[in-house]
Amino acid sequence: MKLDPMTKKFTALDACHQQIQQHLDLFNQLQSLLEADSDSPACRQQAGAIESFFSGTSRQHHADEEKNVFPALLASDNAELVQAVLTLKQDHGWIEQNWLELAPMLRAIAQGEDWPDLAELQHYIAIFLTLCQDHIALEESLIYPAAKEHFALEMAKRAAFKES
Repeated sequence: MKLDPMTKKFTALDACHQQIQQHLDLFNQLQSLLEADSDSPACRQQAGAIESFFSGTSRQHHADEEKNVFPALLASDNAELVQAVLTLKQDHGWIEQNWLELAPMLRAIAQGEDWPDLAELQHYIAIFLTLCQDHIALEESLIYPAAKEHFALEMAKRAAFKES
């Protein structure tokens, strides 16, 4: 069975959420590694993997949501839905701002540098984890189901138009 482009897009977005969750779990593990030995090969490798993922894949995921999911929902007459999308857009900015502080510290750890202040790093990690967890919860509980319903209705309308 051939999937329509939006079904493929949502499959990819859902899969990315799973990857994000896996990397957030790695962040939790990294906190323990940092406390035990921030210069260990395991800590350096994990910091590098986390930094690479959130600097690339995760940022692209947010851009995809802003381009492919949010616009249709912002045009909705459902005020709660519109407010939730505006909140998520704001979250993207806060996540990015926090990431700009966090990423250089993770890169430094990955490269074996000792300049990052571990207390400050732990603080930024805690903020990042909270922002991302809350963000994903709102997307998965309200936004993605609404967006999937919206696009399904649009496809049904198009199909009905083609048949007439």
